[in-house]
Amino acid sequence: MSKQGQVKKAVLAYSGGLDTSIILKWLIEEYGCEVVAFSADLGQGEELDHIPEKAKQTGASACHILDLKEEFARDFVFPMFRANAIYEGRYFLGTSIARPLISKAQMEIAAKEGADAVSHGATGKGNDQVRFEISYYHFDPSVKVIAPWREWDLNSRSALEAYAKKHGIPVPTSKKFPWSSDRNLLHISFEGDVLENPWTEAPKEMYVLTVAPEDAPDQPEYVEIEFEKGDAVAINGERLSPAQLMLKLNELGGKHGIGRVDLMENRYVGMKSRGVYETPGGTILEEAHRAVESITMDREVMHLRDSLIPRYADMVYNGYWFAPERIALQALIDQTQQTVNGKARIKLYKGHCRVVGRDSATDSLFNVDFATFEADEVYNQADAEGFIKLNALRLRIAAMQRLAQK
Repeated sequence: MSKQGQVKKAVLAYSGGLDTSIILKWLIEEYGCEVVAFSADLGQGEELDHIPEKAKQTGASACHILDLKEEFARDFVFPMFRANAIYEGRYFLGTSIARPLISKAQMEIAAKEGADAVSHGATGKGNDQVRFEISYYHFDPSVKVIAPWREWDLNSRSALEAYAKKHGIPVPTSKKFPWSSDRNLLHISFEGDVLENPWTEAPKEMYVLTVAPEDAPDQPEYVEIEFEKGDAVAINGERLSPAQLMLKLNELGGKHGIGRVDLMENRYVGMKSRGVYETPGGTILEEAHRAVESITMDREVMHLRDSLIPRYADMVYNGYWFAPERIALQALIDQTQQTVNGKARIKLYKGHCRVVGRDSATDSLFNVDFATFEADEVYNQADAEGFIKLNALRLRIAAMQRLAQK
């Protein structure tokens, strides 16, 4: 069935790589539509070089690049870190949290351009197709979504290269690093190629943001991170914007080999996949945030919030950032963060970061008069006897029943 005339103008989430370059041309050929390229600058650096000229050479009628680094850190990464959200206990959700912002900006471009369709380069096997499209429909339930990987028959790299050659799309003659990667201010991820064997160690040359821990400095480095209402605001006394703070923490963590994770994760679509991640700044940030929480958060509030972390992380991983349940949960989490004001002292050394000090001038719940092992005048230790007996009452009654039956 011909797709000609089904779409007038499409906005494509465009990276400039082989896949999205081919998608750009394929949309023009298959749908006969005008294609606008869109790239979000989330901190991927040189990867955005020459994007506009590449897009226009391949047939795009326009190309938009938006600098979203501050919005990404402030409105997406920081709220997620207030929740201490880590998927399956290991993954800091670096790719997952970027997709709703990319989708939001892409839909804004579509509205500005008067486009009736949006398109992405996610495959039919992955999580990103879900994350992108759920977000698209949040902003416009009637938008047409084109997912070429679910439509075309270009199912191998050789088929993609043949298509590129036929249409004059430049393709590198060799690829030094054959695995796929995704980079932003929070992390860089790697999948595919040698990583598809879960027994094979990731090659040393794969890593981008971090030195190998064994090659990190032989002397530890200490860093102080200050928080206001759960958000990091300063490093070593210097106040920084959210994006600047992430860049600085990435630099510090990368220098000391911090934040490497190699894991098998459960994709939303049902399969297991292997990913290798570098999250140097995020690893330090989470450790410091936990440290300040430990001295400022009420015990029961903390335990309640912690019980919700897996659910929150699932929402982000599966693409439900704009869903009402995530927004409602964020309101609860943000309320728990009102007292998270203070600073943490973190020790960086050979791939490890750990808290060595924490303090809050305004909201500390630590009272040395009660906690001391030395003599005090505020705590009657004899009171603990009744506390223990009341809490053991159900166990004592059950024991009495067992003894009576014997």
